[in-house]
Amino acid sequence: MLITIINLLLAAILLILSLLHGYWATGGRWGFEAALPTNEKGEKIINPGKVDCSIVCTGLLLFTAYYSIRLLDLQQLLPVWLYQFLGYAIPLFFMARAIGDFKYIGFFKNIIDTPFAKRDSALYSPLCLLIGTF
Repeated sequence: MLITIINLLLAAILLILSLLHGYWATGGRWGFEAALPTNEKGEKIINPGKVDCSIVCTGLLLFTAYYSIRLLDLQQLLPVWLYQFLGYAIPLFFMARAIGDFKYIGFFKNIIDTPFAKRDSALYSPLCLLIGTF
């Protein structure tokens, strides 16, 4: 039962994140600036475009599919090696994001006083850690 709830929550969270990135890929602006790391002067350190957002949207949608397959116990839809690989790769990806780049993102960032850094510490990195735990 607990595994079912965890898989449902992970699929739902990843679907919401995928839809948000899809919204940005189509030109939506809500929340976009808040999700971009900045330096101490408030300058964005990355400037993702529509293609970048589309790639992230697609990746998150594939992650959603993986957790949906786990939720519905449909592992036979994937080759065993791919199912096992994704079972390790997805959590490792999110754990790496939670750890960060040691400068602008993650729990071990050095730049901690920007609005993004505060949101990252309070929301983005803990969410990545949570996803990476399962």
